[in-house]
Amino acid sequence: MTYSFSLHARIRDGDPEAFRELFRDHSQLVYRHALRVSGDWATAEDVVSLTFLEAWRLRGKLRDEGETPRPWLMGIAVNVLRNTTRAARRYRSAVDRVPAAGAVPDFADELVGRMADAEQLAAAQAALKRLRRGEREVFTLCVWSGLGYAETAEALGVPVGTVRSRLSRARTRLRELAAEELAAATRRSGQLTGEMLEPLRIAGQVQVDRTEAVRPKREGNE
Repeated sequence: MTYSFSLHARIRDGDPEAFRELFRDHSQLVYRHALRVSGDWATAEDVVSLTFLEAWRLRGKLRDEGETPRPWLMGIAVNVLRNTTRAARRYRSAVDRVPAAGAVPDFADELVGRMADAEQLAAAQAALKRLRRGEREVFTLCVWSGLGYAETAEALGVPVGTVRSRLSRARTRLRELAAEELAAATRRSGQLTGEMLEPLRIAGQVQVDRTEAVRPKREGNE
């Protein structure tokens, strides 16, 4: 989606239709990003609401640069994810000042179908938490959310060269960490399966013992 500078101006002026367009084009991107980073649907939904409320509050800071406000919006989403508690307080204080909007489509069901395998996602999230915050944010924006180097640099307020170097380090480190986390998850899963099957084995043994114990008595009675 290509934007003209006129949309930037309309967003700064608080045009409700411009914000509906912004939400329609980018709410799913924010949701996917928040869901993958947090691993929690409720948190991801909160982040979407808080991100767009923050965008409304900060609309005057949107500059006429670039073809799309996506980097500006994702920069806000990253800040919301950094401190959702502080953003929640802003939400409560801002909700009364935001004009009522029309009903928003529920896109959660559509996104659930696109999620990666649960174990792989959990392993990736656990590995991401072991990275430095700067590397983690660059990786999630570039790889998971599909932003370019320049867009990520704008979103995070860092040079493009910093984005490239952080992403390179993150990729190298994540390959190692994700493999460790997935292996650990597999071991835990196997241990749990064994614990669940053990009572069945015991029950089966008891049943066999009872059968064998009854037979001699019957034969003796005959």
